[in-house]
Amino acid sequence: MGRTGTTRRRALLATGAAAAGMLTGCSNDSPGTRRPSGRSADPARAEAALRARLAARSTALGDEYDAVIARHPELAERLTPLRSAVSAHAVALAGGRPGGASAAPSPSTAPPVTPPVTPSATAAGSVPEDPAAALRALAAAERRTSDGHTASLADAEPELARLLASVAAAGAAHAYLLTKGEPR
Repeated sequence: MGRTGTTRRRALLATGAAAAGMLTGCSNDSPGTRRPSGRSADPARAEAALRARLAARSTALGDEYDAVIARHPELAERLTPLRSAVSAHAVALAGGRPGGASAAPSPSTAPPVTPPVTPSATAAGSVPEDPAAALRALAAAERRTSDGHTASLADAEPELARLLASVAAAGAAHAYLLTKGEPR
């Protein structure tokens, strides 16, 4: 007559199978060896280049705020807090250093992950005469910047990605505040 309960052999087999299953879930990809999208052999250099591009994008947005404030001083009280937040975002994205991150690597070592920053018509000096139109143009610039930050999330290390997601969300909120919920 055979045993019907749990035997040592069955318990050992079950434990071994469970351990083998758990070990297959382990991988060799630790956060320190991760390469952002496989684009660079040096993650620190790739992150520095990404931070420089992101900070430049936020700095360009700050320049657009400055242009609108210069053209429409009556909007300064409304725009100054948003402008200050954009400036803080640029500093945070630069790694806490005003004026951008450390020297960006050469294009041959870290190809651009995001499109280059192109100033909009607002920053180029053609701020609309109508204050409402200027606010709409600024809201559109906030959306473009926020969308660009969101698109860069896939290339960012986890810590930078969290910061980037927060900055992108703040940009979306700024766009809403600038239009007070007007449809695009």
